[in-house]
Amino acid sequence: MPEPDHHDRGSRRPPWLKVRLPGGENYADLTRIMRGGGIHTVCEEARCPNIGECWDRRTATFLILGDTCTRRCAYCAVAHGRPGAPDVTEPARVADAVAAMGLRHAVVTSVNRDDLSDGGAGIYAETIRAVRRKIPDCTVEVLVPDFKGDPEALRAVLEVGPEILGHNLEAVRRVFAGVRPGGNYDRSIELLRRCKEWGYTSLTKSGIIVGMGETEEELLEAMDDLRAVDCDVLTLGQYLRPGPDFLPIDRYYTPDEFAALREEGLRRGFRYVEAGPLVRSSYRADAQAQAARAYGSARTGALA
Repeated sequence: MPEPDHHDRGSRRPPWLKVRLPGGENYADLTRIMRGGGIHTVCEEARCPNIGECWDRRTATFLILGDTCTRRCAYCAVAHGRPGAPDVTEPARVADAVAAMGLRHAVVTSVNRDDLSDGGAGIYAETIRAVRRKIPDCTVEVLVPDFKGDPEALRAVLEVGPEILGHNLEAVRRVFAGVRPGGNYDRSIELLRRCKEWGYTSLTKSGIIVGMGETEEELLEAMDDLRAVDCDVLTLGQYLRPGPDFLPIDRYYTPDEFAALREEGLRRGFRYVEAGPLVRSSYRADAQAQAARAYGSARTGALA
């Protein structure tokens, strides 16, 4: 895990941010599967603090469209630059890894590919199809980029029918431009709005990272913006600075503050809110999906 940078405010990490070191039989097996299949994971590329826990549970988030992003967000450890051409064999290799891991809920995300005319939507769609062909009863959750606002790219993914369509807001409106250059707050909200407006039954999901200079009022406003477009699931987690070249940490939120934010989210009508210092958008995603669907069943008498 990266050490905290001493230019951060309150640079010593609080005790609730301690994590288990990766290791054990399942971790070794997943490492073998990923290396053998030439698979990238956001767990590794983004230096996720939960990799030890999640890989021990035999879960991981697949990173498609290569490992090089065309954007340079101020908080993200994923490599950026000029990526190579998409690998058309990647969807099948991801499906093979899903099968080898014995997954019943697969989570797929990607780097931004602003160099591609469809933003990589075609590879997303084929990955979902490949997983379905290989493991028909496996549900699929995708965490997509904004596709530069291209509605046809989004439609190409939705038409394949992922059970959950996620797109992370990451930051509140005021700090968004500095945190996510190349992105746009309203464009992200619009993507989530389109999913519901077009009538697709996929659950929608978004995530916000805290500790990047936002106020509590701004966080609540962002929640309201997400609920205004009927976003179903919300994740809230602490920003952890990957190194000195990244955005400084403004402050650490306490577990009690995360619990209060979770209650605010539920009060606003999210089906499910996962909030905690080490929460990331795909943290325990299988449990999130089950809880969100159970909520829908209780309210409507049928799965949404």
